[in-house]
Amino acid sequence: MAINVFSSALLPGFAPILPASAGLSADREYTVFPGFCDVHVHFREPGFSYKETIKTGSEAAKAGGYTAVCTMPNLDPVPDSAEHLERQLAIIRRDAAIPTYPYAAISVGERGEKLADLEALAPLAVAFSDDGRGVQDAGLMREAMQRAKALDKLIAAHCEVNSLLRGGYIHDGAYARAHGHRGICSESEWEQIERDLRLAADTGVKYHVCHISTKESVSLIRDAKKSGVDVTCETGPHYLVMDENDLEEDGRFKMNPPLRAREDREALLEGLLDGTIDMIATDHAPHSAEEKSRGLEKSAFGVVGLETAFPVLYTKLVRTGVLSLEKLIDLMAIAPRKRFSLPTETGYCVWDLHERYTVDPASFRSKGRATPFKGWTVYGRHLETCI
Repeated sequence: MAINVFSSALLPGFAPILPASAGLSADREYTVFPGFCDVHVHFREPGFSYKETIKTGSEAAKAGGYTAVCTMPNLDPVPDSAEHLERQLAIIRRDAAIPTYPYAAISVGERGEKLADLEALAPLAVAFSDDGRGVQDAGLMREAMQRAKALDKLIAAHCEVNSLLRGGYIHDGAYARAHGHRGICSESEWEQIERDLRLAADTGVKYHVCHISTKESVSLIRDAKKSGVDVTCETGPHYLVMDENDLEEDGRFKMNPPLRAREDREALLEGLLDGTIDMIATDHAPHSAEEKSRGLEKSAFGVVGLETAFPVLYTKLVRTGVLSLEKLIDLMAIAPRKRFSLPTETGYCVWDLHERYTVDPASFRSKGRATPFKGWTVYGRHLETCI
């Protein structure tokens, strides 16, 4: 048996001890990585447990090699008070298979009208976000940033200008025009990023942009970093390996933001390579089979991604020479922990990088089955995750 342990200056001294229970074969070669960290997942509980639960979501994460996740606050009740957040924390303590760190909402009910009790929430939450909705009022966002700055907490923003959405549900590009769909313009994302970067520069807050998808977003964040703004950002696996040319008339290709144009995907890859994009997060967003069965127009927004992220990225980016394996591990395991001040004791995951197989959603631990990667041939079979 050959065991290759990831060794890098990014994580000095990483030397896991494999348990006998791992069931590894003597005639195979395995690779051990630090456990991955996803700062953007939806586990749907409390409020929407028919889609996912803390238990099923964290088990899916563990099956994908993750040893830490941060859960988004679009729940019922919204974690906009210590009392509401404690309901989620009680479930996490009872059911989570891996360390799970919840976000708290920026605004009451995520409605963007009044700030939540950020001071009471700060000790309980990993960061503040109104994920799923952009904060439309610039004055409210400025106040949120000022208060988050005083609390030394990070603001993670879903950037979307509601007035520019115009009922769209896929990218406003060639596919939408060819198939008669209503499009979501790129401006709806990058215009709010542009606004927030100005506010972040003024307030000095630690600011993080969720799931960027456009070339303009990359350029704006690159320039802001050069000017000294304390900004980081993430993108998702699907935006890096797919674009609107890969769309099919199926709800498993519908997510928000949508798959953009080829030049947007190329800009995201450039942003990974030059350090503009700091980390990869799946935006794991499960829904019921019925909610994803209504085609591109009427299906719910969101796809699952925890159990496919590493194999897809390893296959499409590392094996093809676009990214080094060390860079991918930094994006998935090291950088997220640093930015979100999570414990550096990462745990580890064990992979057979030589095993080739077909992505089959029926095998997922997640309740969600909607993945654009269904049927893809990938390399990298997960074998074990140890916390």
